[in-house]
Amino acid sequence: MTALFFTALAVGFSGAMMPGSLLTYTIRQSLKEGPKVGFIVIVGHALLELALIIGIFLGLDMVLRSDAAQITIGLIGGILLCYIGADMIVKAARGKVSVDMDAQTKSSDRIMLSGALLSMANPYFLLWWAVIGLGFLTQAYRDFAVWGVAVYFAGHITADFAWYGLISTVVGTTRKFIKQKPYRIIIMVLGGLLIFFGARFLIDALGKLF
Repeated sequence: MTALFFTALAVGFSGAMMPGSLLTYTIRQSLKEGPKVGFIVIVGHALLELALIIGIFLGLDMVLRSDAAQITIGLIGGILLCYIGADMIVKAARGKVSVDMDAQTKSSDRIMLSGALLSMANPYFLLWWAVIGLGFLTQAYRDFAVWGVAVYFAGHITADFAWYGLISTVVGTTRKFIKQKPYRIIIMVLGGLLIFFGARFLIDALGKLF
């Protein structure tokens, strides 16, 4: 099962290191609330993945692979990301965001929930688990039963925790060197990235709809 764990780790890193809305959100919150953000975000992300794995074994993959599900997830997720991105840009432009080194992170539950919601809003994430993830899970289950699935999941989320933890640690510990104006510019750029990802989801969903 050691080979299974490292296979899951490698595949997990290949996905975790790709830029996306979850990484963008992690960078933003790490600038605002410090190095622990990445670990908290991935707890929410991992809980969603665990629920998905259970659901896949109960037949949820058939639903996730349907055009109706992909269109619905793409539309809702796209609108959500565009809204969050626009809100970030407006607040930064109005000077309503700032680096507050004295602020204490009191919103772990909110950050954790955001990690799950942003993952759920990504139709590619859900489709990956319904198609590619299902193949790995099936093989793990065939070879080692439930323990194989557990080991694969452990390897997968280890990659997520390692990468997002690294990103938030680097960003969160260097934020004290960032002045307010550059910080607001960074927030506006990150907001633009969320709008880009959201627009891509919307375009893909509308393409399937029409």
